[in-house]
Amino acid sequence: MSKYGEQIFKLVQESSGHMTAEQLFLELKKIEPKVVQATVYNNLNVLCQKGLIRKMSIEGSPDRYDKIQKHDHLVCQNCGALSDINFEDLTRNLEDQLGEGILFYDLKVFYLCQKCRQSGIKSSAGDSEQMPLPGRQSINSQNQTQRNSESTYN
Repeated sequence: MSKYGEQIFKLVQESSGHMTAEQLFLELKKIEPKVVQATVYNNLNVLCQKGLIRKMSIEGSPDRYDKIQKHDHLVCQNCGALSDINFEDLTRNLEDQLGEGILFYDLKVFYLCQKCRQSGIKSSAGDSEQMPLPGRQSINSQNQTQRNSESTYN
């Protein structure tokens, strides 16, 4: 592993959050002023391919990088806040339902964080309209937009 790869790996392991490539670049630049963003992205890809860190992709948000240790994630449906949680391991249950072994699973539970609930945002659980993540329209808004554009061309 390269010197930068080792430093990026250490930053991810020591982080209490889920850092983006940009955040990792800015942190690494503090100790390695000559590093460029491409080097960070290249090393992140290598670390992910080697299974040393994992990339967290959530629609409407930049990718974040995380430790490999087994844990699950809570994602606020409104603001996109990402936090760790440890649920009971579902591996055996999933394998029983599938009828074969699995390599791993990545569980993301979407909810409303305390900050969003306190600001008066209501849960849409059970509603047909879901609240969008930042930068994303709700499913019903997308369908309405599509219907409006289709009627324009008919």
